Amino acid sequence: MNRSPRVPRLRRLILPALLLVGPVFAGEPPPARDLYFSEAVFWAKQGLYFDALERLDAELIQHNGLDEPQLDTLYPFIDDAEFSVGDFELSYRMHSRAGRAITAVLEGNVPEPVRNEAAYRLARIHFQKGQLKDALEALDRIQGRVPDDIRDDLEFLRANVYLSTARPEEAVPILRKLQSSKSWAGFADYNLAIADLQQERGEAALQQLQKAGTIKATDESALAIRDKANLVRGTLLLEAGRYEEAKLSLERVRLDGPFSNQALLSAGWADFSEQHFDRALTPWNLLAARNHTDPAVQEAMLALPYAYGQLNVHGRAAVLYGQALQTYGEELNRLDQSVESIQQGSFLKALVREEIRKDRDWVIRLRSLPETPETYYLMELMASHDFQTALSNYLDLEDLKQRVERWQVSFDAYEDVIQARRAYYEPLLPGLDQQFREVDSRRRLRLEQHKILTDRMQNMLVAPRPDFLATTDERLVTARLNRLAEGLDPETDAALLTRIDRLRGLLIWNVRTQYHERLTQFYEDIQASSEAIEVLNEQYNAYVRVRQAATHSYEGYEAPIKRLRTRVADASQRIDRLMARQGHLLEQVAIRELKRRIERLEGYEERARYALADSYDRATAAQSAVQSPVEGSE
Repeated sequence: MNRSPRVPRLRRLILPALLLVGPVFAGEPPPARDLYFSEAVFWAKQGLYFDALERLDAELIQHNGLDEPQLDTLYPFIDDAEFSVGDFELSYRMHSRAGRAITAVLEGNVPEPVRNEAAYRLARIHFQKGQLKDALEALDRIQGRVPDDIRDDLEFLRANVYLSTARPEEAVPILRKLQSSKSWAGFADYNLAIADLQQERGEAALQQLQKAGTIKATDESALAIRDKANLVRGTLLLEAGRYEEAKLSLERVRLDGPFSNQALLSAGWADFSEQHFDRALTPWNLLAARNHTDPAVQEAMLALPYAYGQLNVHGRAAVLYGQALQTYGEELNRLDQSVESIQQGSFLKALVREEIRKDRDWVIRLRSLPETPETYYLMELMASHDFQTALSNYLDLEDLKQRVERWQVSFDAYEDVIQARRAYYEPLLPGLDQQFREVDSRRRLRLEQHKILTDRMQNMLVAPRPDFLATTDERLVTARLNRLAEGLDPETDAALLTRIDRLRGLLIWNVRTQYHERLTQFYEDIQASSEAIEVLNEQYNAYVRVRQAATHSYEGYEAPIKRLRTRVADASQRIDRLMARQGHLLEQVAIRELKRRIERLEGYEERARYALADSYDRATAAQSAVQSPVEGSE
């Protein structure tokens, strides 16, 4: 096979790094004591962001409709709840709504740290959507105190925005400060290298990549950035012809990491470029035994016999070319079957299998299904951003479709519940109404009496009236004395009348001398009466609430349910249209990606076929050269 060594294109490796943000630390709310908020956070941590939004939106609507929201258990966490709505919407790829939710907090009357955190989250949304100008504007709104838990995240985001807008000179000071951060150390080193590359400072970039490629790491994200730094550095050195240094970086890439295949392929080309063909066999043999759907593996299957040919082991090279041809043929057949199956609509049906999607490793399980050739390349297809976005949208639409179908069924259940409530409460209401009328009658009487006594109390405070405070016994005695006095003759019963006057005077004396004590007691009695009236009012209000709750539990639902049925039916039709459109887009993206693979494999197959013939010719010629001296000697 007559071809020059292929070096992986560096642009393909470096361009994604310009948008590298590292792990996204969504603003997590503190441990919430509001049950509904806690439930929303629970669903979000399971990755079920629609369920989280459904519950948190309902809780916020109820909270905002309260007369005294400060008494609600959500009140202490309302800012975190508003933030979480934006985070959940962002995680569910509802960027527009997420931006509106966070902007509402940003423009509200909130403390400075809260406003700065909202601006940071808004900037992160714009950055992830590629709206770099808007991201910069949001970052410029941050002034004053920034919460400690997002300080490094904010600076890293700012640096990435500068890198993405070709302003590396402004990103460099920020990234240098972040090198001491535990969360962003490796990422800062890596992006410093990208900044150096943008400024055409190759040696400085290599030094930063060396630093990023040797960091101590345990979590998966840091290990991945370490591997990528080593791969990029090795590729840069390989293109520069510094093969030994390139191999040192490439050998640091983990064999089980996401960049291992490309690293093994590049390591083999580094040895090959130094004419160390035997050394190139080791990484390529290891790579050729891996999954044949990977482009690096497919290239290694072609490069491996090429290396054997350079070692003049043409027989082994011919065998490996034959194996490569067989593998390419099998892959081409599988690709053709996949394209045909996708065109027949089987691809979309396989994606929405409920038993598959319940498994967290559903992508791997789909790939292994023998009856679904259309999903065999799903893992490789998901490396494409267009395909991954289209697939996520389609799966979300399928999830919404299932929810809408459940909602349509649930309307019948709601109507059954309403009918059961009506059958239960309506027979009870007449008896409750009778009891209520009795309570209301006593309440009205007490209120009227209380008003009279209160008015009398106010009048006595202005003009004292001791006779108003006479006891019942004193009033009876006074009335009896008056009746006795009326029946006596002043001339004949003068002595009795004198005694009656003395008794009257005694009563008046007692009433007037005890006026203040009796007035105090009268005030206390009025207060006790007020408490009794409060009890009656509570009973009255309790009945009103119960009566209204009972009535509202089954009345007034017909029109809302009818409207909701119509809305859900319209939503179902709209989802069907969107799914058809998105499904067609998904199929086209998948077919386009698979056809690219077919074209590449056909090119490999053609090269392998010519190389196979050349290897057989060389092997035959070598064998003839060995046999000719033997025959001549005979």
